Amino acid sequence: MNIRALADLQKTLTPHVPLGKSRLETLCMILLGMISARTVNLTHIASERPSRAMVASTYRRLQRFFQHVCLPEDWSVGIVISLLGNPRPWHLCLDRTNWKIGKTDVNVLVLAVITVKFRVPLMWTMLPHSGNSTTAQRIALMKRYLAYFDASTVRVLLADREFIGQEWFTFLVEQEIPFAIRMKEGQIVRTNGRELNLRSLLSRCRGVRGFTAVLPGRASHPDLELHFGARRIKGGELLVVASPYPATGAHILRQYKKRWLIECLFADSKTRGLNLEDTRLTLASRLSLLIAITAIAIALICRAAAQLMGHKYPARKKHGYCSKSWFRTGFDEVRRWMRSGPETPLVARNLVVPRRLRVGVV
Repeated sequence: MNIRALADLQKTLTPHVPLGKSRLETLCMILLGMISARTVNLTHIASERPSRAMVASTYRRLQRFFQHVCLPEDWSVGIVISLLGNPRPWHLCLDRTNWKIGKTDVNVLVLAVITVKFRVPLMWTMLPHSGNSTTAQRIALMKRYLAYFDASTVRVLLADREFIGQEWFTFLVEQEIPFAIRMKEGQIVRTNGRELNLRSLLSRCRGVRGFTAVLPGRASHPDLELHFGARRIKGGELLVVASPYPATGAHILRQYKKRWLIECLFADSKTRGLNLEDTRLTLASRLSLLIAITAIAIALICRAAAQLMGHKYPARKKHGYCSKSWFRTGFDEVRRWMRSGPETPLVARNLVVPRRLRVGVV
């Protein structure tokens, strides 16, 4: 890590993070240290500090940061969006990532922004239990998003089979949030006056099929008409995706295909990049703070890739995949920049955060 790189980043973030000079310097040290060391483990980050201070002293300073710093919820949203360049409307992906620290379960519900060049966590909820999220937790997370952004900023919300349910779908339709969510084969639907599960309805499905069916109402929730795209994937398993707006089955399936990018994001933040699972933090508030710093680091990396590549796209190999992902391209560039004694800052110091996203501004 270079002293000049640390100073440049600190000047960039000063107007946007409500911390004193010393705490802000520590924040920047953690952010650049995790990129340089390729881990969020504080012991390794402490070794990256560009000074004569003892590693043990720096390590204790990092520990105190997580012990005493308490920033507002979603404080990193404005910085992340500014690094993205505010490219709306965008795809949103909802998914859950989990791992264990000793006997403690870490379970995080993540809402991520997906664009052509970026895949970045935007908001998240630390779940106090293992396993799936509840409908109430999903709705609460989406309400946090809607508190900052209009529903018109969402091109489509993508999610897997875990994120289904009449109440959840009704909420999304009422908020006018388009979605493409995979359904379970056992889901009961009504079509042509009959109620049967998707497995039976699509027993003869070959190729791509599009159709419209009704989810029968339950309790206080009315019937809900949805449009479906379906096809069989490897092993003969059914892939059935639901959307509230009329579209061909092929279009719905193409939209859902982008959901895989959140799995790539989890890999970027873990084994292929910043090794988030290396942390020993277990308290929800401290973990949330670390994830916020990780989100800024990922946005910074993606921005570096966008600046380096311009309008070009990473070269593809014969099998169709990129020789280097956007993340890896930016990751290598930022690490090179930190070690080369940069003449220009990685991020312009006049970084503009929209007023509605500034910390402490209502």
